[in-house]
Amino acid sequence: MSQLPLMEPFGAATKSNPYPIYAHLRAHRPVHRLPLPDGRGLWLITRYDDVERALRNPRLVKNPRNALDLDQLPLFPDEARPMLEHMLSADPPVHTRLRALVHKAFTPRLVERLRPRVQQIADKLLDSVQHQGEAGKMDLIDDYAFPLPIIVITELLGVPSKDGAKFRAWSNAVVGVEVAGDCELFPEPRRAALTNFAAYLRSLFEEKRANPKDDLVSALLLAEEEGDTLSEGELVAMVFLLLIAGHETTVNLIGNGVLALLRHPDQLRKLRDDLTLIGPAVEELLRYDGPVETSTFRYAAEDITIDGVTIHKGDTVLVVLASANRDAARFADADQLNITRADNRHLAFGKGIHFCLGAPLARMEGQIAIGTLIRRMPALQSAVPLDQLEWRPGTLIRGLRAFPVRF
Repeated sequence: MSQLPLMEPFGAATKSNPYPIYAHLRAHRPVHRLPLPDGRGLWLITRYDDVERALRNPRLVKNPRNALDLDQLPLFPDEARPMLEHMLSADPPVHTRLRALVHKAFTPRLVERLRPRVQQIADKLLDSVQHQGEAGKMDLIDDYAFPLPIIVITELLGVPSKDGAKFRAWSNAVVGVEVAGDCELFPEPRRAALTNFAAYLRSLFEEKRANPKDDLVSALLLAEEEGDTLSEGELVAMVFLLLIAGHETTVNLIGNGVLALLRHPDQLRKLRDDLTLIGPAVEELLRYDGPVETSTFRYAAEDITIDGVTIHKGDTVLVVLASANRDAARFADADQLNITRADNRHLAFGKGIHFCLGAPLARMEGQIAIGTLIRRMPALQSAVPLDQLEWRPGTLIRGLRAFPVRF
């Protein structure tokens, strides 16, 4: 086809299975231009090799100020500042500085210390469902996949876990906006969520300054890395990012992962029979139907040629991780789930300097959550036809709204 409507890869009609469209793009239009609501071009990058190079390319920057002239900069509302000042939207040297202030809390060694606590949370959540819920039924997202990582990240940060429902509502409003047609990038629900989230965090910071605890927010308030500290705006943006990224990835890894296993009973049986396979199984679930469909926006700081197509200075680029992870040029039988797959260098957590800081935590949570679920509920099955499950809107996150199951 000569043109691909924007809604085809990301719209509700194909959200449940965008992979045939991505396969078409990889084969025929691996660098594909789509319209943006503001009239500028948006380029989709879909092949594995191109995606990997794009994620590492310093000429594809995250801050539009490093690619556009002042009169070309998109107009962002004041409420959007938490989305624009965190490290995922920054380039060196700002990104380097911001990441240095928090990376120590997410090293594999320190994350591994959390394993007993994560296991305790997983068991407690399943105990609650089995002992207090409706007999033999639960919603996998509401009762398990969401509360587990939100409890972990709020405890790590020192944020009240009782406010998890607020974070979920705000997160849904922030990440669920579709980049399609003439849609407003900052509709009122998104602005309101950002405003309320920022106000909540500033109130939290006041409390932590008065009564610091042994948690990451208190540490950030006092942080010094070679004499550097976070400004108030940077602090809001940092905790905003850590709260959203700290649960969204794991929620959807669990939900999408269990769905993939139920769709492939032979692989579920193999994992149930040998739970020592949970490590490679989680890596394959991340590849097969991962929790993040695309990267956040990048901007061409100069003209760049990819697959013979010139992306001009100032153009917006969207790197499609979900497509790269199904590229048959990189993965044998790419559309098949294989929990013992070798050489599984997927791109679910990105690559380069913006590689997901919380990847060790998400991996560990996914291993414990899915492994514990399979061990304790061996008869788990969907309570509705799998093709009737509803997917969340938006281009960034790939996940289910709800997932009723029987056990």
